[in-house]
Amino acid sequence: MPPSKKIKCLVIDDEPPARDILKKYIAGVEVLQLAAECSNAVETLSFLQNNQVDLLFLDIKMPHILGTSFLRTLNNPPKVIFTTAFRKYAIEGFDLNAVDFLLKPISFERFLQAVNKVMQLNIHIDENATSMKEPLPDQSHPFLYFRADRKMVKVFLEDILFIESLKDYIKVVTKNKAIISKQSISSLEEMLPKDAFVRVHRSYIIAFTKIDSYNADTIEIGNKEIPIGRLFRHDLSRIINFSSVKKPNSRQSIMPRSDRKGTEPGNDG
Repeated sequence: MPPSKKIKCLVIDDEPPARDILKKYIAGVEVLQLAAECSNAVETLSFLQNNQVDLLFLDIKMPHILGTSFLRTLNNPPKVIFTTAFRKYAIEGFDLNAVDFLLKPISFERFLQAVNKVMQLNIHIDENATSMKEPLPDQSHPFLYFRADRKMVKVFLEDILFIESLKDYIKVVTKNKAIISKQSISSLEEMLPKDAFVRVHRSYIIAFTKIDSYNADTIEIGNKEIPIGRLFRHDLSRIINFSSVKKPNSRQSIMPRSDRKGTEPGNDG
């Protein structure tokens, strides 16, 4: 499957709230497409007999039949990500070659990790149609795909300096490149780990470790000066001690640089 092709998803869960969460998450990832939702095995079987999907989000604990047992009844089943509130089913799920196992309540960050595994598996199969000798990418370095220039571009989270909102688009800036993708900054904020990124302005998200210096109103990353919005100052205070900045024109260095000069653009956050 080419990485730019939509991944058609079928959500199977007997609980409407659980289905709603997955549908919301799917809608937030451009490469995913919701094909349908089903509440039981009978509905699912009927749908699959007449429709083709690429990925199942399959609840394990359902009435009448377990999701794991249902999967065994399918000939050539799609890729599957199991969902359940019961950790004890995880081993059986992986024995059925599930791509991943999501324990409820499911966070959006964990959901994205599972989806990225699916995408990497698809790319791996396409590039090695007759061989599966190459190992899958190291999942210890998390990444996201962004649609840009009619293709999906992989960006490792550790490489991101900051993200800037451009109305209906975002600009993801790394040390070596900038990627513009159609996505809201709020939806991307939900995807990013809170222990590594923080929203500092309605138009900016920054990576903690990439801050070079700051003052009471701005943050400096590389040659970029980023305003600090009033509404986001509280979240930022968990990593920045604003009380140490006593003068309006003083700048506190986190990663000391001899060429820093404090300037203060306006703040409209």
